Amino acid sequence: MAEKNVNYTDEMVARLHEVYGSAETEADRDTAIRSLAEEFGKNVASVRAKLTREGIYVKKEKTTKTGAKVETKEAIVSDIARILGVDADASLSGLEKATKNCLILLRGTMAAVTSEE
Repeated sequence: MAEKNVNYTDEMVARLHEVYGSAETEADRDTAIRSLAEEFGKNVASVRAKLTREGIYVKKEKTTKTGAKVETKEAIVSDIARILGVDADASLSGLEKATKNCLILLRGTMAAVTSEE
C-alpha cells in the first residue's frame, strides 16, 4: 500500500492553532494566515482551507460600502412582519420583491410610528 502524502504535519497543525487562534482582530487573522503561508511554504488559500478543515477559520463578515453589516431583504421583511404582528410568509409574501431601500424605509417608519403609540 502506498504511503499517504501529508501536506500538514501535526506540528504544523499545532502551529496553525497557536498563531491563528491567538489573533484577535480580523486584520491580525489576515496577517497570521499570510505569515503561516510563508512559514510553511504554502499559499494563502491552502492555509485558509486547512484552518477551515480544522474548524478554527473565522469567515470575514460581509459589509456594505458604508461598513454596515449586510442585511437580507428576508430579514427586513421579517422585522416588518414582527412590527405588524403577522406571519411574514402568509401575509407579506411578495414584499421581498420591493427594493431594499424601500423596505428599510418602510421598516423604519413603521417602527417609529409604533414607538410613538
